[in-house]
Amino acid sequence: MAELFKKRIDDRIDSRSFDRLSDVQTRTVLRRCWGYLAPYRIRIFTGLFLTVSANLFSLAGPRLSGAAIDQIAGRGAVNFPQVYFYCGWMLVCFLLHAGLSYLLSLLMAGLSRNVTCRLREEAFAKLHRLPVRYFDTRQTGDIISHLSYDIDALGESLSNDALQIAVSMITVVGSLAMMLSISPPLVLVFAVTMPMNFLFSRYRARLLHPLFQRRARALGQLNGFSEEMLSGQKTIAAYGRETVMLSRFDQKNQDAARCYYEAEYQASVMGPCVRFINDFGLAMVCMFGAILYMLGGTQVGAVTLPGITLGGISSFVLYSRRFSGPVNELANLVGELQSALAASERVFALLDETEEPHDRPGANTLDAVRGEVTLDQIRFGYDPARPVLQNFRLSVQPGTLVAIVGPTGAGKTTIINLLMRFYDPDAGELRVDGVEIRDAARDSLRRQYTMVLQDSWLFSGTVFENIAYGRDGATREQVVTAAKAAKIHHFIERLPQGYDTMLSDDGVNISQGQKQLITIARAMLADARMLILDEATSNVDSRTERLIQQAMYRLMQQKTCFVIAHRLSTIRNADTILVIRDGAVAEQGSHAELMRRQGVYYTLYMSQFS
Repeated sequence: MAELFKKRIDDRIDSRSFDRLSDVQTRTVLRRCWGYLAPYRIRIFTGLFLTVSANLFSLAGPRLSGAAIDQIAGRGAVNFPQVYFYCGWMLVCFLLHAGLSYLLSLLMAGLSRNVTCRLREEAFAKLHRLPVRYFDTRQTGDIISHLSYDIDALGESLSNDALQIAVSMITVVGSLAMMLSISPPLVLVFAVTMPMNFLFSRYRARLLHPLFQRRARALGQLNGFSEEMLSGQKTIAAYGRETVMLSRFDQKNQDAARCYYEAEYQASVMGPCVRFINDFGLAMVCMFGAILYMLGGTQVGAVTLPGITLGGISSFVLYSRRFSGPVNELANLVGELQSALAASERVFALLDETEEPHDRPGANTLDAVRGEVTLDQIRFGYDPARPVLQNFRLSVQPGTLVAIVGPTGAGKTTIINLLMRFYDPDAGELRVDGVEIRDAARDSLRRQYTMVLQDSWLFSGTVFENIAYGRDGATREQVVTAAKAAKIHHFIERLPQGYDTMLSDDGVNISQGQKQLITIARAMLADARMLILDEATSNVDSRTERLIQQAMYRLMQQKTCFVIAHRLSTIRNADTILVIRDGAVAEQGSHAELMRRQGVYYTLYMSQFS
């Protein structure tokens, strides 16, 4: 029993801690949201002016309605001219309210567009400043959901929901003032219903926040899985795994649907409950209003009951509906606000991600390097507890062709990641022309390399734009020369618009080998002093491979080249072959030297040709 009691106490303490943490997070998020609205102060103040004006005209309606009802003196005794007078003014007030509300909607739609656009720009720019590690550990679809769903939800909330809250607050205050002017005793009814509404709404909001957080995460995971499956659709079809993938998608979809249902179900409880409380208040208003109408002016002890007219009761009821209406709307908005809050936390979490470290003060700018590269006692692991490279040493002279071979997982790609400074080593030094790369400007270091990867990448644009991507201000003649060197010129000429032919997303309207040739042409145009080739000819046929190799040999002259090779026949002419095993150099030498030793390289080579 004591342990159970202690557990309940601990759970209550944890719940209170979460509530405090949630309140702090909410205040922080709201402050940051205001930071995006602050540049539009004039538009916001204009919107507030329109809101106040529209609500004042709207609030005049019930008072005019009550005045019209009071023109009824009895059966058949109606002062019609005054009734028409008040009804005419009601029509004018409601028309002005509608017109101002329309202008307000246009104003806030523009505000939402500007805020959403700014958020997307900042988020996209932030992605380009994040380290490669961020993208290696997250699904692409989940990242895309930040730029689409999360930012849309936040922008929509900052305009529509914020506007609704402002309108509701003004309506509540204005209605309360009008009710006080009609019958202060009747207003005491709301001293009972409003605390009930406030306490219930606060309790439900705290319950809903973690549910909408889980929903946002589940939708992000579903998007990530969908993007991954669409990217690998051909592989799925080739292996006949459609049923398996559909089953996995169904599981993800069911998880997302369950999180969505739980959040929406709990949010849907708000509206009916708050509406019941308000309807209860309305019933009390009608009952006590009728009592005051019938007993108005009656002496009860030392107190004289204030009177009220039928028109006053009508106006008060209408104002009480306007007073409770925004409370109902705010209750219905709780779900949307919690969804927007969860989305904004995800957006701001992205904007707060640790960026690539800034260059050190006084960092050297590398320009026209000779290509001398030294790796000294390098230790590195994606997980520091599980190093990939240990005490790794390598010295490369300018103009040397270095081939890196080894079994899968030996650390070949890791070396490239360190050379490009996608990651920094945990220990040791990596120098280019004697300059430790952490003492060099990162952008200037990467401009000294040209990379051709096994997974070629093209963007939506013309063939010319894709090749010219390798050099700013490249001319048509330079692009054509690079294409000829890559043996792709004749293929391009046969395209419908030649070099002006549009390529679809990632070049899916051309073959994989042709995509590879275009990326090689791009690398040739870049003309950097150092090259990184990750099995660059793996997607072309043998004849084209030989032609490309001839062009690549010309390209490699007087340049430092790092080649990751899986087909060992392509690196026989390398100056140095590094055999990587278990994160260290197992063997090093030319092809002939390594074959004579009959060690690891000899075993790898013979396994491919035996």
